[in-house]
Amino acid sequence: MNAARYGILLICCLSAGCFSCSQSFFYDQYQMVEGAWEKEKEFYFTYNIDDNTAHYNLYINVRNNNFYPYQNLWLFCAEEQPVGPIRRDTVECLLADDFGKWYGTGVSIFHLTIPIRTRYIFPHKGQYTFCLRQGMRNSRLKGIEEIGLTIEKLD
Repeated sequence: MNAARYGILLICCLSAGCFSCSQSFFYDQYQMVEGAWEKEKEFYFTYNIDDNTAHYNLYINVRNNNFYPYQNLWLFCAEEQPVGPIRRDTVECLLADDFGKWYGTGVSIFHLTIPIRTRYIFPHKGQYTFCLRQGMRNSRLKGIEEIGLTIEKLD
């Protein structure tokens, strides 16, 4: 095989590797938790749904540090839809195993993605607002760096 063919093969392999690793999300937003997360502090994520026939995956993203004192994180979730009542739910996010090893990726800050809806079809077109509030017993929760929402469009 000559050098030109090796060059073309190398370019094809690198291109395939770059394109296969990239993930494009419909919505991907994070908000920083400044200091401790106060019990009353709510984080809002607003997005528009133009295609309510497609399937979507929804994920909550948590970035915590080594000073987070618990294995789990309870979140109160509320979703305001364009039409109809506010949908409310409570989600438990397991951040560490029984031995204190953090799930997710990272070294001093750990990123964990928690699926909350899979293959979900939004009932209406329009603007949605998703709200997250910590549901732990502490009035000031330390160790959470950022909280986020990711929406992946499947179809």
